[in-house]
Amino acid sequence: MTESTRLRDVLALGRLGVDLYPFQSGVGLGEASTFGKYLGGSAANVSVAAARYGHDVALVSRVGDDPFGRYLLAELERLGVDSTFVFTDDTYKTPITFCEIFPPDDFPLYFYREPKAPDLCISIEQIDAAEVRDARVMWSTVTGLSQDPSRSTQLHALRSRARSGHTVLDLDYRPMFWESPQVAHEQIAIALEHVTVAVGNREECEVAVGETDPHRAADALLERGVELAIVKKGPRGVLAKTRTTEVEVAPFPVDVVNGLGAGDAFGGALCHGLLSDWEIEKTLQYANAAGAIVATRLECSTAMPTLDEVEAQLVSRS
Repeated sequence: MTESTRLRDVLALGRLGVDLYPFQSGVGLGEASTFGKYLGGSAANVSVAAARYGHDVALVSRVGDDPFGRYLLAELERLGVDSTFVFTDDTYKTPITFCEIFPPDDFPLYFYREPKAPDLCISIEQIDAAEVRDARVMWSTVTGLSQDPSRSTQLHALRSRARSGHTVLDLDYRPMFWESPQVAHEQIAIALEHVTVAVGNREECEVAVGETDPHRAADALLERGVELAIVKKGPRGVLAKTRTTEVEVAPFPVDVVNGLGAGDAFGGALCHGLLSDWEIEKTLQYANAAGAIVATRLECSTAMPTLDEVEAQLVSRS
């Protein structure tokens, strides 16, 4: 593990790959004929989203030693994310994710990450101890807990933080990455001991804490020591709880083009709100608006909005 003295706004750890999205909506991959290529992966998308608000953001991940890996490194830099801690893996190829687009709410994903994705091989040696300790926001993901050495590295980073600053766990449970929901539950329980913020939807909360009711799920997260629990309720908006405050924010209705990047846009805006010391309600309003904007666009990373775009969206609703 290296050492530096840089105070980073956001340090994210996790998934990075290439998204290939069909330009044809309403057809399966077998019928689609043209595709767009984009930087993807939940942690990478959140990094880009936070950088769009002018923050100093770095990503800890890995790519393959191949053309797609070189594309991702260049794209991170183009989109304002420091790739210093994105290493090139000599063993595994850069992963690819395809999606099918059936608006408004069906977007099947097909992950090509076998036998193993480079981002699950991040090591303790490639992260910077001071950056981990001092970053104002550290963003980690449940996917990163699914395999070693990523699991051990992420837990080491969380322990190093000792719940300092804003230490966020994105409950992005995807069953295809895990042996079983029970194994995921056990690893999430360990991680929750070291985070201050947890964010996820009802299904993810069920795996994390055994609750699907938003209020009970938020309470269960708080009981595990989290300071801010955020539960996304889909078409019913979002709930946030602390030990003294409860806030619910209504959804932002839009005509959905591709809903896959909305959660990551929400995450980037959440980082911005935390860094800006906003009240929870304002943060959630901005996060909902950011997610709504991205849902109206085909791509994810390059669709992340600026602050001006989010504010314009909020004005249009009022």
